[in-house]
Parts: sequence; C-alpha cells; structure tokens
Amino acid sequence: MRENKEFFMKGASHGRSVQGNSWMHWAGVLFQPLTDYGVDTCQRSLLFVDVLRQQGNQYFTHIHNGLKPVLTFTYERIMDGRSLDRPVNYSLVKIINRRKKRRLVTEPSDERRRHPLEDRPEDLSSRPIVIVDPRAGQGPGIGGSKQDSEIGVALDKGHPVYYIIFEAEPVEGQTLSDVKDAEIQFLEAVIRRHPKADKPAVIGNCQAGWAVAILCAERPDLAGAVVLNGAPLSYWAGRNGKNPMRYKGGLIGGIWMTSLWSDIGNGKFDGASLVAGFEDLNPGHTYCRKPYHLYANIDTEPRRYLAFEKWWNGFFYMTAAEIHFIVENLFLGNKLENGGIEFVPGQPVDLRHINCPVIVFASDGDNITPPPQALNWITRVWRSVDEIKREQQVIVYLLHESIGHLGIFVSGRIARTQHREIISTLDMVDYLSPGLYEMIIDTPQDNPVPGRNKVRFEARSFTDILNLDDGDDDELDFLPVAQLSDFNDTVYKIFVSPWVRLGTNPLTAEWIRMLHPMRIPRYLFSDINPFMLPVAIAAPAVRDARVSACPDTDDNLFKIMETAWVEASGSLLDAFRDMRDLCQEYCFKAMYSNPFMQLYSREMYNANYRHADARQLEQTEAFSAAEDQYWKEAVDEGGFAEGVVRIMVAMAISDGSFDKEEYRVSRRYVRHHDRLSAIHPSVFKQLVRRQSRILEYDADLAIKALPKLIKTRTDRETALAIARLIADADAVMTDAEAALLDRISRYLAVDDGCAGRTVS
Repeated sequence: MRENKEFFMKGASHGRSVQGNSWMHWAGVLFQPLTDYGVDTCQRSLLFVDVLRQQGNQYFTHIHNGLKPVLTFTYERIMDGRSLDRPVNYSLVKIINRRKKRRLVTEPSDERRRHPLEDRPEDLSSRPIVIVDPRAGQGPGIGGSKQDSEIGVALDKGHPVYYIIFEAEPVEGQTLSDVKDAEIQFLEAVIRRHPKADKPAVIGNCQAGWAVAILCAERPDLAGAVVLNGAPLSYWAGRNGKNPMRYKGGLIGGIWMTSLWSDIGNGKFDGASLVAGFEDLNPGHTYCRKPYHLYANIDTEPRRYLAFEKWWNGFFYMTAAEIHFIVENLFLGNKLENGGIEFVPGQPVDLRHINCPVIVFASDGDNITPPPQALNWITRVWRSVDEIKREQQVIVYLLHESIGHLGIFVSGRIARTQHREIISTLDMVDYLSPGLYEMIIDTPQDNPVPGRNKVRFEARSFTDILNLDDGDDDELDFLPVAQLSDFNDTVYKIFVSPWVRLGTNPLTAEWIRMLHPMRIPRYLFSDINPFMLPVAIAAPAVRDARVSACPDTDDNLFKIMETAWVEASGSLLDAFRDMRDLCQEYCFKAMYSNPFMQLYSREMYNANYRHADARQLEQTEAFSAAEDQYWKEAVDEGGFAEGVVRIMVAMAISDGSFDKEEYRVSRRYVRHHDRLSAIHPSVFKQLVRRQSRILEYDADLAIKALPKLIKTRTDRETALAIARLIADADAVMTDAEAALLDRISRYLAVDDGCAGRTVS
C-alpha cells in the first residue's frame, strides 16, 4: 500500500513526463491487490464448499459405520450393557495404551540415548481412571478425540484408562435407573481388575457429571475421587442478564414440549434438537465466526473442522422416559441438590453421601454451565464449610476465566494444563485436610514445558462461591415453573398425546427426523446432491494449484475490508442475541415474578428445600459437648506416626495453602522412612484426615501435645527435620511457617539447627 501511494504521488508531480508504459505499470500496481484478492476469494470459496461436501459425506459414512465413538485411541470392550439383566445401550471399554513415552526437551541427551523411546508399561498399582462422556445429543468420544485430551493425559501419567460409551439407539424401555445400575456394575468390574490399586477416579463431563454424582451418592464405596467437568448440578442458578438458557423451559410452558417431540419420534427423542438448542445460544459464532474461520484458514483448518463436526453432527437418541426424567427432575425441578430425586421410593439421592474427594472444573466463559450452576449445589448440600469438615469431605473447585463449554473437553491447551494437573494431583487431594479449596494453577511464562506448572490449594469459604453469583432470590421464580410444567404435561398426556401417538409410526418418525433442520445441510452439501459433482471435480485441481494468491493479507485492502465486514456481521448477530436474551428474561420474570406467584412459591420453597440464608452460611457451628470431649481426648492419642503426620499437616497449611511441592516432599519422606512407609496408604490417609481434624479443633493444643506423641530425642529431631523440609519445599519460607517451626522446636525442646541434619 505504501508503494502504491508513493507511485501515485510521484506520477502526480511529474504530470505529462510519465511515459505510457508507466501508466500501465501504475494501473497494474493499483489493481494488483484487487486481482490477488479476487483469485484468492474464488479459490477459498470453492474449497470451502468442498469441505462442506466432505462434511456431508462424512456424516453418511459415520452413520453407515454405526456412529462409533470418535476416539483416536484403540479400545477393547470389557462389558456390554446390552447383555445385562436390564439391558442398556452403554458399554465399558478399556483404552489400549499404544502411545510412546514422551521425552521432555529438558532431559539430558545422554539420558535420552540410554533409554530410547519405548512403550510405557501400564502400572497395575496405579489408580484407574474412568471417563464418562455426556449423552446430550452427540455420541461419546469427545474426551479422547485427539492426543491432547483427558485420555491422553491419563495415559501419560501411567493410569489404566476406562471409558463408558453408548450406542446411538437406546434399548427399548431403558430408563436412567437402568443406566445407573449398569454403570455401577461397570465400576465394580474395574475394581475387580485392579485389586491392589486405589479405587478409580470417575470423571464426568457435562451432563455425565450429574449422573456420576448420583451414582457415587448411591454407592459411595465405588469411587476414590470424582471429577465434574462443566457439569450442572444447580440448574436454577445463574446471573441475571448473562445466563438465559435457564429460562427456556418456563417460556414454553414446561416439559409438555419434550413429551410432544418424544411422541412424534415414536417413543424416542432426537438428539439433533438438543444440538440445535446449543447452536442457537450464540448465533454470531454459529452462523458467522465459525464458518468464516474455516473460510479464512481453508488451507490449514479443514482437518480439525471435520474431526470436530464428525462428533458434533453425530446425533444420538434417548427414550421418552430418559429425557422426561432429566427435564422434569433436573432442568425444571432442580431436585438433585435438594435431595428430591428417588429411584427407589423412600430413598432419596443425597449428595452428602459422597465420601470421596470431589473436584469441580468450571469456566466463566461457559454459557451452558456457568460457575453458579456448577458450584452452588455445594452451599445447598452442606450448610457451612464446618459441616464439610465434620463430614471429613474434601471439595476442590477450579475456575477458568474464559474458555467456553466445549473447550473444557476438546481444547488441547486445557488438556495440557487444567486436565493434566487435575489428574496428576488426584493422589495429592486425598491428603488434603477436609474442607473447601480452590485449585490455583500458575503457569510460568518462561517455562511452558508441560508438568512444570505450580499448583496450590487455597482454603475457601461459601462466600467465595456465592460471590460468583448475583444472589439466589431469582431462583424463587423457577418453583412455579415446575408446578405449571406438571400441570401442562398432565393435560397434554390426557387430551393430546393419544391422538399424536395414534398418527405416529416408525416410518413417520424417521421421515420427521430426516427433515430436521440440523440434517438438511448435510444432504445439500454431499455427493447425493448431483450439483456437488463439479465441486468434487474442481477442488483437487484448485488445491494443487493454490499458490497463496494473496501472499500478504495484512496489507491487502480488500482482505482488510472482508475481515471488518465479518466482524461487523458477528457483532450485529451478537446484538440480536443480547436483545433476544434480554426479552426472554423480561418475559420470564413478568410471568413468574409477579406477587401472586411469589407468594405461592416462597412458602413452598421454604417448606420443601434445604435452603440456608446466605448471611448465615459462614457461621461456624459450635461443637457439641460430645464432640468437644471426643476431640479433646484425641489430641493426646497416638505415637510417633501421629505426631509426625500432625507436624506435616500443620506445616503444609500454615500459610493458608497446600502446594504441589510440599506434597512431593512429604510423599518422598514417607516413602523412604522405615516406620512410616510400613503404614498402608489407606490407613495413612485416614491418619492424615484425623490429624487434620484435631488441628481444626484446637491447633495450639495439638502443637503443645506433640511431646506426648514424640518422646525420644532422635524422633523429635527427625520430626523437626521433616518440618524444615516442608517449610523449604517451595524455596520460600513464609513468616507463618517460620513462626510455627519455632514453636514446634520449643515444644519438642530441640534446637532448630538440627533440622539441617540428614533424615533417615
């Protein structure tokens, strides 16, 4: 552009002295950007249509192959749910690890030569990882659709990995209770296959998260840890003006619409309708930015685009009973966090029965499961953090500031950082003192090597969770929605459903599914459309002859105009989305926030829901007389092991957080100590939790009692040495750590200088 301007100014100054051939050159320079852009646009347009054609062909091929999981890893089927007494379309598979062991660039070259790349053997004593993908319209496999994924990270860490998959067609008559019972049998099978390992860690993605929570609440003996990634458990929660998806059920009158679509589908609910709802959330991305990203990067993007669309457009089905249960009890009823779900009459599902550590991963950029929906259930199930501690429970949450809902599961960057640290700290979480924590990951900017992040766990309160929301008063509006939904659904089933089912059969249901708006583009852009034949013929030639017709796109005026037009179009669609969402929110509040609805719903809300006032959530409940006496006596109980563990826990949490380096130092010390290493890991974990509770009861009294537990001078020197090691683990000793170290030294009557001696 600068050359064009200089040439134009030069031509104007010389006037008639410019020769005729110079005018031709001037015209060529002026119109060259337009010519380049025109050629580039034609090539990109044809290649873009060809990618859509490939997407359509891929859709039909995927269906022809049985809509298999989009896993990039080889697997073998361990159990088939279709062979159970109550058959379901779920199966348990084991991932076969055929990956090569990675070598970090920081390893010495002689070490790499001495140990060439080889298959990493599976550690049978390592905790198994069981991953469950969401059944929310698409099929399974998103947790392992590429190398950098949840499966890939778990394999890198040497864990045996199992995956719970499902078929596109449900077994006729299957219910969510049947699915739950099948998954219980799957976990029992995993435990039998690894008798010497810790209980499996179960990872639930999105909608699979609440299913995993229900499963572990009913059978708390099956899981050693629970990870909920982008999983909604508090369906009414959200911020006004920011989370509009929760209003849709009330605006259409409740669950009757789901019953209608199930009847039209001849007893099956089409997952394409769920996917269409997700795409409708952000029209600017769906109809503008997403296709333009493919169009603008047509030389490099098709492979990634087609891999994702294979999963996104693989529509799966649910039975009418399954989708009805989900919408009635979860989306509209919000019964999970309040103990209102019963698979067996008189036996409600209580999330307080989960007795293993729970890790929740949420993102502020997630408009499908925002942080309030992922976290608020914690403040409803337990009345305070002190109650969590009394129940000997450990709850950890991890927040991301911007990643979207799908990015939580498919982003390679998230897998290399958040999922890697979640899986690598599963054992560490077992040793946390009972309570509520936030996992904080600090990634050094100058050292991006995977596994070199600094991870710490900081104690949190209910206020920290509630601050992610703007209050829960708006949740009162949803109670009349549930009541109205039940009424409308009853009316529909009595007066309308019989006539709809009378005119429905498998043929009509299939025709209606084929005409779904999510499927029609696949027909138009595929080889079944004869008008795509010229595109299929021309695309290879254009691709081979494509020589970057627009080499410097940043300086091409027309390319800049194209980008600006796309950004303006996306912004216009964003404005439409914001206006639409605002209108929906106002309509919802006008319908359900009026005084009559509020008067009726508030009484039912207070009567039927375990709800604690936010102002009282942080009031620590006083110990009962019996508890006070019990823990007072426990302070003096034990010997060397109890005393050392008490010191380790006290030093680790003295600065208000517990980081990964402190855990590594503690674990290394325990493994190499002759007496502590003889304690079984499960017993040692209980020992850590007991000493944590004693410190929670009275930290000063617990430290003063150390001489009663550690009696010999040699043992006291050893205990003080481990205290010093933990304090120096992160290379920075805080004032709190130094003060505690001094107190321990004084109570044990041992000079702090001995802490530098070699520890046996």
